[in-house]
Amino acid sequence: MAFNNLAEFINALESAGELIRIKTFTDPKLEIAEITDRISKTASRNKALLFENTGYDFPVLMNAYGSEKRMCIALGVSRLDDISKEIESLFKMLAGPKESILDKLKILPKLTQFAAWIPKVIRGKGACQEIIMESPDLTKLPIITCWPKDGGPFITLPVIHTKDPETGIRNVGMYRMQLLNGKQTGMHWHKHKVSARHFEAYKKLKKRMPVAVALGGDPIYAYAATAPLPDNVDEYMLAGFLRKKKVELVRCLTQPELEVPADADIIIEGYVDPEEPPIWEGPFGDHTGYYSLPDWYPSFHVTAITHKKNALYPATIVGIPPQEDAWLGKATERIFLAPMKMMMIPEIVDMEMPVEGVFHNLVIAQIHKTFAGQGQKVMSAMWGAGQMMFNKILVLVDEGVSITDYLSLAKYVLGNVNPATDITFAQGPMDVLDHSCSKLGFGGKMCIDGTKKFEEEKDERYATDMDMFLPDKDWLTAFPEIKSVNRQLLEREIPCLIVSVSKTRIGQVRDLHMDFAEKIFSESGVKLILYVDENIDPSNLPVALWRFCNNLDPKRDSILFEGSRENKMVACMGLDGTTKTLALDNFHRDWPNIIVADEKTIEAVNKKWDQLGLGTLIISPSLSFRDQLYGEEAVASV
Repeated sequence: MAFNNLAEFINALESAGELIRIKTFTDPKLEIAEITDRISKTASRNKALLFENTGYDFPVLMNAYGSEKRMCIALGVSRLDDISKEIESLFKMLAGPKESILDKLKILPKLTQFAAWIPKVIRGKGACQEIIMESPDLTKLPIITCWPKDGGPFITLPVIHTKDPETGIRNVGMYRMQLLNGKQTGMHWHKHKVSARHFEAYKKLKKRMPVAVALGGDPIYAYAATAPLPDNVDEYMLAGFLRKKKVELVRCLTQPELEVPADADIIIEGYVDPEEPPIWEGPFGDHTGYYSLPDWYPSFHVTAITHKKNALYPATIVGIPPQEDAWLGKATERIFLAPMKMMMIPEIVDMEMPVEGVFHNLVIAQIHKTFAGQGQKVMSAMWGAGQMMFNKILVLVDEGVSITDYLSLAKYVLGNVNPATDITFAQGPMDVLDHSCSKLGFGGKMCIDGTKKFEEEKDERYATDMDMFLPDKDWLTAFPEIKSVNRQLLEREIPCLIVSVSKTRIGQVRDLHMDFAEKIFSESGVKLILYVDENIDPSNLPVALWRFCNNLDPKRDSILFEGSRENKMVACMGLDGTTKTLALDNFHRDWPNIIVADEKTIEAVNKKWDQLGLGTLIISPSLSFRDQLYGEEAVASV
């Protein structure tokens, strides 16, 4: 269904028992983020929050997409898979054989539907232009500061409009905007993004680039702005399909080349000047759970701010998972499964992106396997598919196991894997936010083929089906740098250990793995050992995996041990997911800290908690992560 405005969506959330109104004054600087973090990480009390008393004229909506139920309400469906099924049905109808005139006539209603999804530019002004700010001033908006080491307040849910200067084709994306002053922000678009390419085109023309930012309106707009659509596919076409109603657009007042949703709550118009030197933007507590460190980005200049009467200001925070963005990612996972299956990878059955993998870091793909080498074929196709090029760890599995039962999945995958032959490494483009890469935006990838192997895929030199024994804890005394070991997986017959290690010398993890694997192979059939920092509890699987996935460059940080057992070769793969430094790892980039709230903000929120109407006190999640910090700054002091 289509929401005519953000207020309608809020009413729908409230009717469903999914929204809490907070009437007590709450400071947009750090307090709103801290309260939202507590609520979003408490599953039994996870609600959307409407902060009605912020010291500004605009209430702030937070965590609106932060559960499957709210995501479904935003998209107008009962289940996220409903959209995928509809897309798959549409593909089959349009692509199927048309043998008779009746077959051809059957697709006419669908073609009519296509026309109904195409965005329409209407005449005159829209509701988003009911009020024109006499002197545009961003400081009149309740722009939130999320985390204590952020470079300042950030607009975190902007729907940003640009156009290709040659073709006039629109792009709608979402890139954070750091408030610099009342009329200027940073524009954080990465070099892989379409808007960045538009910027380069304007730079060649030596012309100012018009930019328009929409806040609010139908919640589908913000989702469409994050969707991994192919180049030159209009995001508002997707929005029209999802809402079953075309998006109505109006021309901007000071940037008439651009159109924005008529029902948006707030519009910020302006430009980016390619002739102007870039500005220093950041740090920012990002969706990886780490600070993305400052860098040079273009500057956005405001020429107008308009808004509807009784406008609302939508925002989000990202940080240590789980957060609201996980559900935006889950929607993408379900919605884009059908196009991936129908257009590129017909053997794909299902896909899962665990929250600990923060989108690109870890992807599980289930395939219908019918021939040898099919896993490698799927691997190549997925790493070449749009934003999937940023994927770091790809796990492939066939239909023999559920991909959402992670423990059963791990047992199945490692039961089928020969670490020496079934783990493939490559290099390629990576997310600019991936701090583990030795070079910005370029690093290692890994595919673990956990499918059952055909005879052609097996290497008979190796023993892969080995009995597993739970080694006595005494073997740890031989390795004083090992601080703790998660033996839970081995206890469940999953041949994997997670080990926390204290690093004090160059090459230590590599040396440790070779010695450690050799010792335990006489007692245990472990195939995979994951190494994490000593301040991480390896028995806390979600946290250990989140830290491990972020800190790993698979190609650089892999260590293969090979030995012999019962006249067969054996292999154990070690993966170094520890913090990398110049002194111990020859790592030449700054390493970021994880994101936690400061003690002052935590205490301030504790004091006013009883006035917020949120029930009994929820302890700040940040407190459980403070001992994992390296210093107090955005750059880790290691």
